[in-house]
Amino acid sequence: MAKAKDADSAAEDMQKLPFEVALKRLEAIVEAMEGDDLPLESLLARYQEGTDLAQFCQTKLNEAELKIQQLEKNSKGEPVLKAVPDLEEQS
Repeated sequence: MAKAKDADSAAEDMQKLPFEVALKRLEAIVEAMEGDDLPLESLLARYQEGTDLAQFCQTKLNEAELKIQQLEKNSKGEPVLKAVPDLEEQS
């Protein structure tokens, strides 16, 4: 049960990370996995964290892409951000 709470806490903490920090952490994990002679358990833990970070970063990039696609200009030529439909409603 403690592992489930730890995983939930880690997921909540990740949601608070700025994209750039998450990306730097992901890069550090990749470097460590490529360069270090890690024990299997440590390697697996870093792999899991890396996949979580990669998914988080991809989600943030997708959200940013949607916002950019929704950017339009009004009749005065000023940029206006259209409301983005809820992603859950599109599914």
